[in-house]
Amino acid sequence: MPTQRVSVTDKAKAVIDQLREKHGALVFHQSGGCCDGSAPMCFEDGDFLIGSRDLCLGEIHGCKFYMAADQFEYYKSTHITVDVSSGRGSSFSLEIPLGLRFMAISRLFTEAELEALEPISI
Repeated sequence: MPTQRVSVTDKAKAVIDQLREKHGALVFHQSGGCCDGSAPMCFEDGDFLIGSRDLCLGEIHGCKFYMAADQFEYYKSTHITVDVSSGRGSSFSLEIPLGLRFMAISRLFTEAELEALEPISI
């Protein structure tokens, strides 16, 4: 079974469900530091233009998760878990008006996980 590059907590899934009910299909993009630091940002599918240098690291709870290729160089050996916490961030992400913010919890892959990594796509 391939190693996933990104996953999501149950708490974050519940927020995604709430946002999906209001906004429809969603997409995530890992911010590279603009506006609110490096955080996963959630948008209505089509409201954020995926660039030609963005890579799809996988899906979380039915939402594609993207990151810029140059930023991926720093994350390529790292698993990201998307979680949510209380607090109002300063980004354009859809959860902000709820008084919440998505956050990335990262850890290095084990050697076995690295050998079984799921390929990335554009």
